[in-house]
Amino acid sequence: MFSRHLLGLEGMSRLEVLDILDEAQRFRDLLDGPGVSSRDLEGVTVCNAFFENSTRTRVSFELAERRLGATSVSFSAVDSSTAKGETLLDTLRVIQSMRVDLVVVRHPSAGAASYLTRHLEAGVINAGDGQHEHPTQGLLDLLTLRQAWGGRFEGRRMAIVGDIAHSRVARSAIHGLRALGVTVTLAGPPTLIPAGIETLGVTVAPSVEDALRDADAAMALRIQRERMEQGLLASLSEYARVWGVNAKRADLLRPDGVVMHPGPMNRGVEISPDVADGPRSVIFEQVTDGVAVRCAVLRRCAAGMRRGRS
Repeated sequence: MFSRHLLGLEGMSRLEVLDILDEAQRFRDLLDGPGVSSRDLEGVTVCNAFFENSTRTRVSFELAERRLGATSVSFSAVDSSTAKGETLLDTLRVIQSMRVDLVVVRHPSAGAASYLTRHLEAGVINAGDGQHEHPTQGLLDLLTLRQAWGGRFEGRRMAIVGDIAHSRVARSAIHGLRALGVTVTLAGPPTLIPAGIETLGVTVAPSVEDALRDADAAMALRIQRERMEQGLLASLSEYARVWGVNAKRADLLRPDGVVMHPGPMNRGVEISPDVADGPRSVIFEQVTDGVAVRCAVLRRCAAGMRRGRS
């Protein structure tokens, strides 16, 4: 039974993840062709409610909705009545009263998407909630890896480098990768590695070189400049020198290893331009796969919403 919500990848089974990836791959094949992919969401109204800035996630959801024939509307925090003091719940209740079926929400507070499911009849899709999860990003990363790895996850190892402590991308990636049997190694400044992260079944490497050596893929996470203001980093140049994924470090990967980045990139900080644009990079494949994954998620949540009403 499809659920009308997607809140995170934590606790999702291997079969559930693979089922979504199979559906996303079908949409990926359709997206390479012209025109509208399907009319699967005809008669479905979707609201994209973004209370944080976004380019890739918001645009790809909007494109996916149009590809599926949905009616959609988007707004950001500055466009909404939350700027006038209205609560998140009241804002979304107003939207739901306009007969919205699905809400795609990004919010700076962890748990915001889950909170809405307890108060709205509409299906809720988490587009990123604080430092908790970003499930569609995790799924698109898995889709890109499946293409790069020829469909085999078991026995693979993934290195994730950077600000693990504040990264919802890393958390969703860890949950999804572990569900598919991938070994995950983390690396980053000690100030950006959360205590107890090993309980998720991952290993923390002492250096970026140790993390990348013989890995099948590496993901460089964006470093936010506010980490320096918080005293968590000495400087961006120092981070690039010690932890940045450059060409020499990327060559430590297996010969067919790939490099990923969730974007937006700080070129020359967490990833060097020659790696971002080099033969190992699948960064822009991730962006394309994002539309396909969001098509699959929207279709599944719409199916769950329809079944719930029947």
